[in-house]
Amino acid sequence: RSAEARRRMRRSRAPRLALAACLGSLLLVVFYFQSSLSPGGTGTVVGPGLCGQGSDHLFGFISQFEQSSLQAVHQQRRELLSNICNRYTRKRRLLGPDDLRHLVVDDTHGLLYCYVPKVACTNWKRVMMVLTGQGKYRDPLEIPANEAHVSSNLRTLSEYSIPEINHRLRSYLKFIFVREPFERLVSAYRNKFTRSYNTAFHKRYGTKIIRRHRQEPSDKALERGDDVRFEEFVYYLLDPRTQREEPFNEHWERVHSLCHPCIIHYDVVGKYETLAEDANYILQLVGADTSIKFPSSSKTTRTTDDMTAQFFQDISPFYQRRLFNLYKMDYLLFNYSIPSYLRIR
Repeated sequence: RSAEARRRMRRSRAPRLALAACLGSLLLVVFYFQSSLSPGGTGTVVGPGLCGQGSDHLFGFISQFEQSSLQAVHQQRRELLSNICNRYTRKRRLLGPDDLRHLVVDDTHGLLYCYVPKVACTNWKRVMMVLTGQGKYRDPLEIPANEAHVSSNLRTLSEYSIPEINHRLRSYLKFIFVREPFERLVSAYRNKFTRSYNTAFHKRYGTKIIRRHRQEPSDKALERGDDVRFEEFVYYLLDPRTQREEPFNEHWERVHSLCHPCIIHYDVVGKYETLAEDANYILQLVGADTSIKFPSSSKTTRTTDDMTAQFFQDISPFYQRRLFNLYKMDYLLFNYSIPSYLRIR
């Protein structure tokens, strides 16, 4: 009778064990799928109670088949970023709310965007205004560029309390867009120093650059500051007095100093070189309305690699090397190779 009871018990347990095994397998698959998408790593403290860990939501809006290749690309970018941070960042400094002024918040879709000037940030701000505008804006391109840069039109993470910052860093999708560092630098120079309408930059920076780095400047150049040469701009960036006196302007500040990617774990690292594809991926991840499209770029004046090479022709190898060292972390963190036109090897 005892043997018969044991047999009945084994038979009754078999279906339950099979069910448990199936559930266990399902949980394992779900856990693997989620962990393969999340940035990984534990949260890092970025101030009193501020946490920069990866998001624990999202990724439910695109079919696994559709996103698999993009998912692999972005996973690879995050892993490389994490590896470089671990290799080169020995001591992680604490961040306060003032360090988060470049993180634009979309509470409706649970989105944080760290904007980097000269990396399609005008169009991204337009898109963020559509996402956060409660129907006020429908087409990003209908928003004038100058309106996209009005600070009151978008909230940044620095405006929230520490517990609110902590919650958003933990649970929102965080993304950033980057660009080849010297191409971005030349783009900033062309926009701020060779366009006649940027008189504020000419007065603010141009006059100082010419006064310090041009031999026998004319009175007109000293007054207007509107004809800064690229090599003079390079000398200004490398002059120890520049960083001692004030931080770099955001248009030529290094990305790692603007967005702190070794402290804040970004879920998506988009690239200017794959802008349309990466932008569409992000909008799908957060479940944005399908009518919201990232504006396609039709500019023929865009700074290219060949154009950047021309600007560096007149920069000596000595200054090329020093400038590369200044932007080296951005090259490493975002997997950009040393430009072939540089004479620094």
